[in-house]
Amino acid sequence: MSPSFEEVVAQVTGPGSMFEIGDGTINGIDQRVFVHAPPNMRSLFDIARMGGDKTFVVYDDQEWTFTEAMVQVDALGAALVSHFGVKKGDRVAIAMRNYPEWVFSYAAIVSIGAVCVPLNAMWTEVELAYGIEHSGSTVMIADPERIERTAEVCERLGLRVLCARVAAGEGLGDHVERWEDVVEPGAPMPAVDISPDDDATILYTSGTTGFPKGAVSTHSAILHAVLAFGARAQVDKLRSDKPEDREDAEPIKPVFILIVPLFHVTGCVPVMLGSFVAHMELVMMYKWDVDKALELIERHRVTHFTGVPTQSWDLVQSPRFAEFDTSSLRNVGGGGAPAPPTLVSQLADSVKAGGPIIGYGMTETNAYGPQNQGDDYLTHPSSTGRALPIVQVEIRDNDGNPLPVGKRGEICMKGPNLFRGYWNDAEATADTIVDGWLQTGDAGRLDEDGFLYVEDRIKDMILRGGENVYCAEVEAAIFEHPAVHEVAVVGVPNDRLGEEVAAVIFLEDGEQLGVDELTAFLDPKLARFKIPSRLAILDEPLPRNAAGKFLKRDLRDRFPS
Repeated sequence: MSPSFEEVVAQVTGPGSMFEIGDGTINGIDQRVFVHAPPNMRSLFDIARMGGDKTFVVYDDQEWTFTEAMVQVDALGAALVSHFGVKKGDRVAIAMRNYPEWVFSYAAIVSIGAVCVPLNAMWTEVELAYGIEHSGSTVMIADPERIERTAEVCERLGLRVLCARVAAGEGLGDHVERWEDVVEPGAPMPAVDISPDDDATILYTSGTTGFPKGAVSTHSAILHAVLAFGARAQVDKLRSDKPEDREDAEPIKPVFILIVPLFHVTGCVPVMLGSFVAHMELVMMYKWDVDKALELIERHRVTHFTGVPTQSWDLVQSPRFAEFDTSSLRNVGGGGAPAPPTLVSQLADSVKAGGPIIGYGMTETNAYGPQNQGDDYLTHPSSTGRALPIVQVEIRDNDGNPLPVGKRGEICMKGPNLFRGYWNDAEATADTIVDGWLQTGDAGRLDEDGFLYVEDRIKDMILRGGENVYCAEVEAAIFEHPAVHEVAVVGVPNDRLGEEVAAVIFLEDGEQLGVDELTAFLDPKLARFKIPSRLAILDEPLPRNAAGKFLKRDLRDRFPS
């Protein structure tokens, strides 16, 4: 009989262990903390140096060892300080798709005490300009496509830009410099004093008012999330009854496949940073392609596959799944959206040597939260699992009072992995963090064994394939169309994406509007994943309640599944 969750957690996080948990204070708030947490992210990357000649980053036919990767990190850190004049606390933006230079840039930026600002590579010109200006970034590291998309704002602000992956002979603007011309391998990382409570990153998450909010995390918060993922992996391994997880089993080379964007917290923290600290090989994908993923899994003997349920669904439902050797896989899953129970069982049947895994986290928690894996996931397929004692989870009513087991309310979390607040937005911060507790905006319940069930959203938000889509932002953009009199945006179920974006519209007299016309109108205004894929036109005003709010539950019924 396998040991209980509580017994193994006590063993892994007990006195003298690598993941020992004790009492501490962070930003004036009493917390349960990892006693042996490194002092800053720079120390985490020093751990990565110990990987030496092991393969670290793989991209197409290119490979970098840990030593070679850290040479690039050090050289870029030196260039940012000496060539670009970046100082501690300055914001440096990254705007590119998944390239090795993204990985090197993140490590270099936070290692010199600057604040890394990953921008969503799918954003439009307007959205990218907002992120650059709102964050006050002084330098941007980008690929050619994003440089073209941000040319106007960079020229207007006089922003200096470093270009990665530029083709030979490709023209660049006066404010743009090539990576190869500036980053000189062999240059040492500049010295800097970094405190655990110093800001490390600003990750943008869509806002309910139509503008993204910049979630600021400290070095300490990110490190605690990375350690929590590591501790949880050890707990799950010790509870496993699979032969390959026994202590006397031959070690398996851990290989992560990067199938989600690095500008998302999942790709950035558990996948990228987890690979840095655990000396895992990181096989990078430029963008998601299930056939390419299957090929890479077979070629590189991938063990860890972490993304959104959409990608797990694509994997096991692919007509070509049986053509490839996927026997190396140990974990398949991730987070970003609830996984249907049918997917859980199908993953268990398809991934013989491993099994499904899901987690409940968000940008504001640096991706860490309750997780569910192995037999627990099979017996509780609709639950996102349990958390380590580093994170407290409570269900609260509208007045902020804790609710008993089984009662539905708002999910609230407290832990050292929480972000410190929203950049230059004290009001939104105060609305989200109350007495050290994060109010997630999600509704759910806890059972008697501590399993969390996420059942609805209190915030008016759609979760489409792991992307947050706030209805108010999309509604505001649609309302600019002259044919629209009223509009409500809702999320409707989709087996592959979790939810898709749908719009219900009441038109002005005599007007007409179709999906294609609406898409063309919204394309310059919104990232493509935010644009409605389904449309219902009503011949009467949209239904409202006594308070004047749209009856969105009724409007969802306009879209049969």
